[in-house]
Amino acid sequence: MRQVLFAGVIGLVMLTTSGCSYLFYPHAKEFTEKAKGANTVETLINLTNMMEASAKAGQNGRGDDQAFKDLHNQMHAFDNTICCVDKDKRETPAYALAVTHNKELWAIFKRVWKFKDDQPQRSQHLELFATEARELRESLQTLK
Repeated sequence: MRQVLFAGVIGLVMLTTSGCSYLFYPHAKEFTEKAKGANTVETLINLTNMMEASAKAGQNGRGDDQAFKDLHNQMHAFDNTICCVDKDKRETPAYALAVTHNKELWAIFKRVWKFKDDQPQRSQHLELFATEARELRESLQTLK
């Protein structure tokens, strides 16, 4: 009985503290549907195009504006989709590079989040984000 109660408490804590899921970011699923391609890799490429466009659109913004919200949801959509790539493609060096670029995008996004109200830092970090998204897209195109 104690083990069941303990597992329930741990499950509740994990559910309420984890922020990276469609439960907490339901709009991420909408972006995944908009970006739907013929296969998972094409969907990921479409999401990188969307992220780059949102990063460019948000450079002159301030705070939690629409471009910033879109970019945030697109990041979660990408993160939730990258693990759905076919197993044979996941074992390639191009996929490993794409995963590394994804981690770099999250690091840059955290800095954008920190400076979302401060110009010119927000603009500079979003420019860096857009550059990294282009590099990610190039890595994904080799997976096709």
